[in-house]
Amino acid sequence: MFDELLQAARELLAVRSPLDAELLVSDLLGTWWPQRHRTLGGAGVEQIVGEGLIEYAAQRRSPAALALLSGIACLGTSRQAIAAEQAAIALIDDGVRAPRWAEYLGAVSPAECYVNPDEWGDQDEVICVFSYAGEEPHALVSVIDYNAAGMIRDGWVSSQVDKLLDHCRSASARSGTRPDEGFREIDAPQARKMLQAALAATDAAEDPPVSEAFAARHAFIRARIRALPPAAGRAGRPKRAWPPERRALLAAEFLASDEAEELSDRRAASRCADLIIDFGCDQDSGRPQRMSPAKVQNFMLGYLPRKVLLSVADQNAMPHAVGAWIRWSGRIRGLSDAAVGQTLDTLFDSMATFSRIYRDPAEFGLDEKLVARLLPDSDLEALPRRAFAFPILEGRHGGVDLSKLDPSDPSDRRLLLAADHDTRTGSPSAAGVGRHIDRHLALADRLWRGSPSALWDAAQRLLDTGEDRHMVLHALMDVLDAAGGDETALKTALRELATGLSDDDLNGLTNPDA
Repeated sequence: MFDELLQAARELLAVRSPLDAELLVSDLLGTWWPQRHRTLGGAGVEQIVGEGLIEYAAQRRSPAALALLSGIACLGTSRQAIAAEQAAIALIDDGVRAPRWAEYLGAVSPAECYVNPDEWGDQDEVICVFSYAGEEPHALVSVIDYNAAGMIRDGWVSSQVDKLLDHCRSASARSGTRPDEGFREIDAPQARKMLQAALAATDAAEDPPVSEAFAARHAFIRARIRALPPAAGRAGRPKRAWPPERRALLAAEFLASDEAEELSDRRAASRCADLIIDFGCDQDSGRPQRMSPAKVQNFMLGYLPRKVLLSVADQNAMPHAVGAWIRWSGRIRGLSDAAVGQTLDTLFDSMATFSRIYRDPAEFGLDEKLVARLLPDSDLEALPRRAFAFPILEGRHGGVDLSKLDPSDPSDRRLLLAADHDTRTGSPSAAGVGRHIDRHLALADRLWRGSPSALWDAAQRLLDTGEDRHMVLHALMDVLDAAGGDETALKTALRELATGLSDDDLNGLTNPDA
């Protein structure tokens, strides 16, 4: 594989432009970007492949190897950049000739930065202009999608900077957007802050919904973000999350509006408003008043059916509350009647589907009171993992009525887990078992919170292999113990758990006596 990558790097010897060279190297580095979360023996793909390629190229002592190392020194990760630069210097000292464009790498300087939002605020195009000491100006266009957790979903480079900017200005003028909400210049530190957060969201996702060409541009985008100046002082700090009191004030403002006057069930309308606000604050970069066709569809057909436990009254009230919120927020934000109408059309089109796909747990034969005890926060997505952590919620144990215990209360959790343990072992908890329950308690707390999400993913993979619940619990507890509080090590170990293991390996992992 390294030999094939080095042969592909021979194209670098034919280019004259440092920009073309950087794009070629970025394309090569993007070869393994989709597998960035894979690990082998605790080492990540960037270390195994990226740093392995550098070591391989350093031993070849050819112009193509030096060209590749020069490019990685500018576009690679921090570890890769240091190793590639040292290897490139060694080859130069040995008399290997560097390509002419190599002297310009790293000399890129930023110029103006702009943001080009769409009408609804679904996405921003962040445009950053760069040059090599005033030569070969080019613009990097990065698309941030706020309906996809604020990720960068696409990016491309244009050398026709003036034509690109003129097109954006003309399109913004034709749309009639207010100057402070349309295409406009922003300072470079602000652009860096926006792009850093967006790229981090993309990199953190296991399977982000990016364009087909994104992997090839990822390293280039990362390097250009590093070239932008950082924000100074408090300006570079993240904004505070919306506190509960601010959310409550916004809900009260909406419920007092003319648009909300038609909502007959005021209590259900209030609960629906809280959910709309929480979705906007937590899933849409702190913008609860922003509504768009795409956001409405995500809320009605994705977020609510997957994440939220709604009462029958709330299910009936939700479409009407969302419609009132669309009209109210559209008036507040100054959206055109056409934009508000198109968003309402999406809501109306989704109502029948929402009624069909939203499933109350009671429809599956689950006891409503038991579900309510497991979901005091109405987080429907948490139901499977919490039921896995606390399978016994009724009956009596040691004279205690388990149906009266609260699984969200740490003191009650111990009694519930002790009852579960004794049901399996057939013996009452003793002092030694009590220490064992402590391990179960630590695991149950993480499963309850879903922290990290990889914990429940690993549990499901083990269950899919046919292992019983008790063995899976012990395998997860062993991983927690081995990580020793290191969250990065924990996530790495969980991703590896039950991935590509033989039956003997699985037996060793899940056998508590092994």
